[in-house]
Amino acid sequence: MVHVAGTNGKGSTIAYMRAGLEAAGHRVHVYTSPHLTRFHERIRLVGRLIDEPALAALLAECEDANAGAPITFFEVTTAAAFLAFARAPADILLLECGLGGRLDATNVLARPALAVITPVSIDHTQYLGEGLATIAGEKAGVLKPGVTAVIGPQDPTAAAVIAEVAAARGAPLIHHGRDFDARAEDGALVYVARGVAKRLPLPALPGPYQVDNAATALAALDALDGFDLDDAARAAALSSVDWPARLQRLRRGPLVARLPAGWELWLDSGHNPAAGAALAGVLAGWDDRPVGLVVGMLETKDSEGFLDPLAGRAGAVGCVAIPGEAASRSAEDLAAAARAVGLDAAPCPSVEAALDRLVATAPETPGRVLICGSIYLAGRLLAENG
Repeated sequence: MVHVAGTNGKGSTIAYMRAGLEAAGHRVHVYTSPHLTRFHERIRLVGRLIDEPALAALLAECEDANAGAPITFFEVTTAAAFLAFARAPADILLLECGLGGRLDATNVLARPALAVITPVSIDHTQYLGEGLATIAGEKAGVLKPGVTAVIGPQDPTAAAVIAEVAAARGAPLIHHGRDFDARAEDGALVYVARGVAKRLPLPALPGPYQVDNAATALAALDALDGFDLDDAARAAALSSVDWPARLQRLRRGPLVARLPAGWELWLDSGHNPAAGAALAGVLAGWDDRPVGLVVGMLETKDSEGFLDPLAGRAGAVGCVAIPGEAASRSAEDLAAAARAVGLDAAPCPSVEAALDRLVATAPETPGRVLICGSIYLAGRLLAENG
């Protein structure tokens, strides 16, 4: 089992690992959260999403065993997932933490084959604490004595905390920037580990930050005992990866049809300040045409922190409430937050109305629209336009 913690990039890193392991012929279970359009996305048994009858039976069995004792949604569904994995033979399980690490329901497994910590940043502060050091300490709770951990790019504060916990527990670290690295060069990914450079395909998932996610996944695959992957499997890890709503271009559906000919519509589920900074890097490379944003966010998220890096990178912004989400920030409040950081934002009653505003205020050149701010908004839109 590979246990993956972190703030951003966990799902993408797991997706690369799954693609590479499956390309090498291995049977892979996967547990991720949250889902986009159907809960079943969280539990993948040997390459296939769990089916409805099996899921219903497992949940009922776990509820019966719990006998009415206090339990959270994530705890009971994680128990059901573990039960499913235990009953279906596989070579490996890729297991994503839900929120933190130390107290996460997934952290009951005493000795994984490998741990991975992707970049740690500020998010879920109501559960994990306010400061980066505190959050990093929670994420580092997945480190186990004698279990190697692959550490993705980290802020120096987070890196110091992770190193301290690792030293106290005797967990060897393989660290980005020290033990492995990658860069995009001449249309290829150059991955460097153990002093050896390999040229591989660029990640199929767009965005410059995916180079680091891919490198972390490759380092994790290299660190797995008994899972030697050849270069063809490593290449497949990057070229055949699939992970929706991570800077995904939408090519069909009513929202795409609503835009004038030549316009592009993109979707991303990032929702914290680090994700906003990553998207700002994407927008910096989108200078070939005007870019507008449609944004919806939850009340629990740092809207200003997410939006601030996007100021100066985007044109008009349409702010919406997330349909059907009681915890959504109102369109009016979100627009005020966007204006406070310098964005040309206005509240809109729907995503459709926001698109209409962007088209109406754009120059004649075909534009590019990015819908972002929430995995819940992304999931609802994918269900209708995926």
